[in-house]
Amino acid sequence: MLMNTHEARLDALRKQLAKDGLDGFVIPISDEHMSEYVGAYAQRLGWLTGFGGSAGTAVVLADRAAIFVDGRYTLQVREQVDGRLYDYEAVPQTSVAAWLGENAPHGSRIGYDGWLHGRGWVQASERALAARGATLVPVKANPVDAVWADRPAPSAAIAVPHADGFAGQSVAEKRGAVAEWLAVRGLDAAVISALDSVAWLLNIRGSDVDSTPVALSYVIAHADGTADLFIAPEKVTPDLVAHLGNAVRVAPRDAFVPALQALAGKQVAVDPDRAVAAIFATLEQAGATTVALTDPTVLPKAQKNPVEQAGHRAAQARDGAAVSRFLHWLEVTAPHGGQTELSAAAALLAEREKTGALRDLSFDTISAAGPNGASPHYKVDEQSNRLIEPGSVYLVDSGGQYLDGTTDITRTVWVGPGTPPAEVKDRFTRVLKGHIALAQAVFPQGTSGAQLDSFARQFLWAAGLDYAHGTGHGVGSFLSVHEGPQRIAKSRGGQAGTEQELLAGMILSNEPGYYKAGEYGIRIENLVLVEDRRIAGAEGAFLGFETLTFVPIDRTLVDTALLTPAEREWWNAYHAQVQAIVGPQLDGADLAWLTEACAPL
Repeated sequence: MLMNTHEARLDALRKQLAKDGLDGFVIPISDEHMSEYVGAYAQRLGWLTGFGGSAGTAVVLADRAAIFVDGRYTLQVREQVDGRLYDYEAVPQTSVAAWLGENAPHGSRIGYDGWLHGRGWVQASERALAARGATLVPVKANPVDAVWADRPAPSAAIAVPHADGFAGQSVAEKRGAVAEWLAVRGLDAAVISALDSVAWLLNIRGSDVDSTPVALSYVIAHADGTADLFIAPEKVTPDLVAHLGNAVRVAPRDAFVPALQALAGKQVAVDPDRAVAAIFATLEQAGATTVALTDPTVLPKAQKNPVEQAGHRAAQARDGAAVSRFLHWLEVTAPHGGQTELSAAAALLAEREKTGALRDLSFDTISAAGPNGASPHYKVDEQSNRLIEPGSVYLVDSGGQYLDGTTDITRTVWVGPGTPPAEVKDRFTRVLKGHIALAQAVFPQGTSGAQLDSFARQFLWAAGLDYAHGTGHGVGSFLSVHEGPQRIAKSRGGQAGTEQELLAGMILSNEPGYYKAGEYGIRIENLVLVEDRRIAGAEGAFLGFETLTFVPIDRTLVDTALLTPAEREWWNAYHAQVQAIVGPQLDGADLAWLTEACAPL
C-alpha cells in the first residue's frame, strides 16, 4: 500500500530520529517567541500531521504517535489528522508530560527543541521521564526541519514605526518605565522575547505573522533605560532607526545569543510564561542569574491608555458598520441558496476592505454553516467548504486589524426561510442570557476572570449544558487578538490568566456559546472594556464593563419568553446604541435593514 503524504512525512521523521540517536520527539505549534499564531516557517505540526488549529502538540515515538489538543479542537483534529497514525489525546485531561511518563520506553531518549518550549514544560517532562527511566534531550537542530525539504524561510518584511498618535505613549516613556521597574527590583536587564511585547515596547509593527502585526525580533532592556533590538538587517529601514532613537541599539537577530552570553554575572529578568527554555539555559550556562518574573510590558500593554481606548472605539464603530452590511447581504442572499462558507467569508472581507482602513484580518474568519459550527475554532478551506443551507444555523467569528484597534466579533444567525427549531432558540437564548449577565457584571477591585466565568454559563448549566472553551480573552491594540494576561475562563489549577485580577483599561471578549456535535454551533461575542464603576455608598472600589462592539444580534433566534424584563431592557438599550453608532455610517437598504434589526423587542 502506498503511503499518503502525512504518513510519508511521519516515516521520514522517524528515520531522522534514528539517525540522531533519539527514540522520540515532541512537536508543538510554537516559535522562538512562544507565539500563539506562528509564521509559515514554524508550522511544523501542521506540516507533519495536517492539523490546522492554533494550539496543539504531537509526540512521535518509534512505534506510536499521539496528538494533544484542547476542547476547541476535539472535532477538528479528527477531521484533519489520520487516526491510524496518531492517537487523539485531550488536554487538560492529560498532558504531554503525563503521556510520556506512561508511554516512553524505559531508557529512551526523547528529544525536544529548547527554542520551542517553555522552561516549565521542560521541567515537568524531565520529571515524568525520569520516573520512567527515560531522558529528555535538547537537540541542536530540529529533526523536523531536516526532513521538511520545502520549508518556507522566515518573513523578510520590514518593521515599521507605530505612531504615538495611535500608541498614546512614546518609546522613551515606555523604556523609562521598564528601567524603573528593573531598578526597583535591583535587576540589570530584562529579556523581552514575546513578539507583541517587543512591538508594544518599541512602538513598532510588522507583517511576519498572519493576522498579527509583529516583526520577528527580540529586545534586551537595560536598567539604564537603553535597549538592544535584535532583528534581521533586511527588516531595518532608516525610518525605523530614526523612530527608535539613539538609546535603542539595533543588532542582527543572530547576535541575540551572544548578547545573552555577555550578561554573565548580571541579574536578568526572564518571563517563564513567554520566554523559551533555551533563553534560560543560555543565560544560566553563561553565568547570569535569571529571575523569573512576568515580562514588565505585559500589564501596561493590557491596560489600554486613553488614546488606545479611543482608538478601539473608533475601530469598533467602523468594523461594526462593515459587519452590519455583511449581515444584511447574508440575510438577502443566503435564503435563496448557493452561498458557501468561503463565499460568505469573502463577502465579509470585502465589506471590511471597503472601510479603506483594514490592515489585515485579526485571525482566519470562522465561517461555519450547520454542523461545522459545532467546532468552535473551525477553519474553512476548499475541502471543508459547506453550503449555507436555507433553514439552518450559520456562525461567523471574525475580526479586523486597524491602526487604531483590533476587533473580534461573533454572530450566529438563522438562515431562512422558516423558523428556528424550539431547541435552537432555547440554546441561543441561554447563551444570550449569559452574555447579558457578564456584560452587566459589577465586581469589586481584585476580582479575577475565573470568578466571573460562571456568570456566562449559569443559564446553560441550569439545563445541564456547557461549552468547552473560555468565556473571554484579552485583546490588543493593533496587536494580538488573543492577549494576556487576563482571561475569563474556568480555573483549572492556575491555568494562565484565569487568576489575573481584572484592571481598568483591559479589553476582553464576552463570548459564551453552545455546540451540538453534528448539528450546529452558537456563539455571541462582543468586546468589552474594564472600567471604573462609581456606586453610591460603595465600600471600596468597583469595576464593570463598557461594551465596545456594536452589531445587531439576530432576534429571530431569541425565545423572548425566556428573557426577564431587565434582559429585554439590556437588549433594547444595546440595539439603540447600535443604531446610534452604526446607523450614520449606512444608507439605503443597509440602513433600512439595520433600523428593523434594532427595533425594540
